Amino acid sequence: MERLFSYGTLQFDQVQQETFGRLLKGEKDTLTGYALSEVRIRDEAVVATSGKAFHPILKYTGNPDDKVEGTVFEITAEELAQADRYEVEEYVRVAAVFESGKTAWAYVCAETEKKRALAS
Repeated sequence: MERLFSYGTLQFDQVQQETFGRLLKGEKDTLTGYALSEVRIRDEAVVATSGKAFHPILKYTGNPDDKVEGTVFEITAEELAQADRYEVEEYVRVAAVFESGKTAWAYVCAETEKKRALAS
């Protein structure tokens, strides 16, 4: 099984049904070092599924005081691939360690992750 952190539209029942064909089970958790921002979605299919033209997005700050709460869902590898298809190009999937000590995938801002990679 895979673990996937959601802080936005993947927590919506409608999005889970459309994307995975089922409702997901998960546990609350918190990601540190990221701040919540917003991105305009231009993919009409994603907007139709979520019902929203603006989605939340995580931007890396490295600041331990920045925390984002969400839900970590257990999903299959096939469902992870379905989530990859749902997310638009502004997002990139990264592995992260959460306050619980568990590791999960998270979709974060591709632009800030690129800058972070170049800086290290």
